[in-house]
Amino acid sequence: MKAIWNDQVIAESNDTIVVENNHYFPAESIKKEFFSESKTNSVCHWKGTANYFSLNVDGKENKDAAWYYPETSELAKNIKGHIAFWKGVRIEK
Repeated sequence: MKAIWNDQVIAESNDTIVVENNHYFPAESIKKEFFSESKTNSVCHWKGTANYFSLNVDGKENKDAAWYYPETSELAKNIKGHIAFWKGVRIEK
């Protein structure tokens, strides 16, 4: 699977985990040069507290377009540290 934004592959892996129709990519599969930490957090009642990344590709920013759970509930332990996307990021085979 590939995560693509602004015509750039930002993550690629054959080992994504699908939860609630979102592909969670292993942390080592992202291209770190396109990611910057955000101060945004959100809470999922069954997964835990999510942290966010903003994407920066070719001078364009997509704020808080990726999220991950550094710590998870027991129910979501399989996605701990994996990264998922939204805000116009395409997921393709």
